[in-house]
Amino acid sequence: MAEVSFKHVKKVYPNNEKKSRKKRGDAEKSTPANVTDEGVLVVRDFNLDIADREFIVLVGPSGCGKSTTLRMIAGLEDITDGEITIDGTVVNDVAPKDRDIAMVFQSYALYPHMTVYENMAFPLKLRKLPKDQIDAKVREAAETLGITEYLDRKPKALSGGQRQRVAIGRAIVREPKVLLMDEPLSNLDAKLRNQMRAEIIKLRQKIDTTFIYVTHDQTEAMTLGDRIVIMKDGIAQQIGTPHQVFDNPANIFVAGFIGVPQMNFFDADLVRTGDSYVVRLGGFEVAPSEEKQANLRAHGIKSQKITLGVRPEHITLAPGETSCLEGTVDVSEMMGSSVHLHMTSLGQDVIAVVNTMDATDPTFADRHNVGERVEYAFTGNAIHLFDKETGTNLEF
Repeated sequence: MAEVSFKHVKKVYPNNEKKSRKKRGDAEKSTPANVTDEGVLVVRDFNLDIADREFIVLVGPSGCGKSTTLRMIAGLEDITDGEITIDGTVVNDVAPKDRDIAMVFQSYALYPHMTVYENMAFPLKLRKLPKDQIDAKVREAAETLGITEYLDRKPKALSGGQRQRVAIGRAIVREPKVLLMDEPLSNLDAKLRNQMRAEIIKLRQKIDTTFIYVTHDQTEAMTLGDRIVIMKDGIAQQIGTPHQVFDNPANIFVAGFIGVPQMNFFDADLVRTGDSYVVRLGGFEVAPSEEKQANLRAHGIKSQKITLGVRPEHITLAPGETSCLEGTVDVSEMMGSSVHLHMTSLGQDVIAVVNTMDATDPTFADRHNVGERVEYAFTGNAIHLFDKETGTNLEF
C-alpha cells in the first residue's frame, strides 16, 4: 500500500558531553568517530527505497541506529537532514498521526485496564468509526492472529506471545500504509520467538501493507526479510536479499555479523600469476572458483596480503590429505545433527561445523576429544577475500 524512500537521511543528537567536560576542566580525551562538531551522528547519509508491500529488516548491533531510523519514519524523531517520503509525499514535517503508519513496540504497550477487544478497538474509536465497523475489523484481526478466544481478557491474563499478538492486532486493524515493528519478539523465550516468526510470515501474506522490521537477531532478519539492511555506526553496510548478504558479504563486518557460528577469518596471501589466483596460508593452497577469479580479474586485483573468510559449515575434515591445515580440538559441541568443533589452528580460534549425518563412522560424535589433532580443508568456491586494510570484499 505504500512505497517508502530515504534520501541522504541524517540524524544528529546534540553532544553535551564535550561541553560539560570543558566546564569541569577535564583533560581532553579521544573523540569517538561518530562525534563531530555538530553532535553525535546516529544515522548518516542513509539511502533506501522500499517497494510497496516489501518486508524490509533493519539489523545490526546495539547502538547502530536502526531503531532511530524506524522512529524517524514514525515521526517520533526529527530528521536532521535529508528526506523521507511515503507514497511520494515528503513526511519530514508531517505529524505522526497523519502519516498513516502503525508501530508495534518491544514492550507491547497495551492498556492494562482494557480488555483485548478494547485495546484493539481503541485506535478505531479515536477515528470515530461506527461501532459495527470497529467490531468487524477487531474480530477479523483477532481471527487472523488466532486470539478470538482472548477478546474478553485483560493483558495480565495473557502470555507474552498472546500479548504480542494483541499488540500486532491493534496495529493492523487500522490498515496502515506502513507497519513498523521495533524488536517485537525480543521479550519472548526461544520457542515463542520461533512460533511468532512463523505467525508474522503468515500475517504478512494476509495483510496488504509494507513492513519495516527492526531486530538485532540475524535469524529473524534472514527468515523474515525480503531484503536486509545491515547497519553499523549509523551507516548501511549492505542492502540485499538474505541470500546475497550471506553468500556475498560486502565487507568483513557483514561477513562476521551474518551467520552462526561466525565466519572464520585468516591472515593469508593472495598470489596472482598471469590471470590466475591462488590463496596461500600455513602451507595450504587453494584456488578461488572460476567465478571468483573472473571477479578479481575484472577489478584488477594484484598479489597482496588479505583477510580470508571461511564459514564454519564450509570447512570439511580431511584426514590423510596431502594438502590440508591442522588444528587441535579445544571444545566439541554436540548440536544434534552437527558437531561444532572449536579448534586452535594457525595461532587462532577456528570453528568447523561437521554434519554428523554425513559421517560414516557411528561413533563420530564421540571421537573428537579435547586435545585431539584434526586435519581440515575448504574449497575455492567457499572462500571470501577481503582487503587487509579496508575490510571490503575484493570481488565487488
